[in-house]
Amino acid sequence: MKIYIPAFLHKYRFYVLTTFGLLIWIAFFDGSNFIAQFRLWQKYRELENEKEYYVDALKKVKQEEKEVMGNADAMEKFAREKYLMKKTGETVFVIVDENNQSVEKEE
Repeated sequence: MKIYIPAFLHKYRFYVLTTFGLLIWIAFFDGSNFIAQFRLWQKYRELENEKEYYVDALKKVKQEEKEVMGNADAMEKFAREKYLMKKTGETVFVIVDENNQSVEKEE
């Protein structure tokens, strides 16, 4: 059984084989091969997700800052609850619920 090879491939086989070899080299053995590109793409997606998390966290912190900075009583309460600051000779107890949110009476 004879395999048919087109005349184009037979006439320019050096160029075809060289191009084919170059494509194989670039696809699998080069520093920026398909596997490396896929890993970089995955890392990029992870970093994008982390960026979204930190942007949301920054929004929450800025909101807390707006609430606390305008009021001295709120600032004192924030410092006592968040950073467990206290006056001399005083003990601070923070009671939290199952969601780790402070429990306080709304007045």
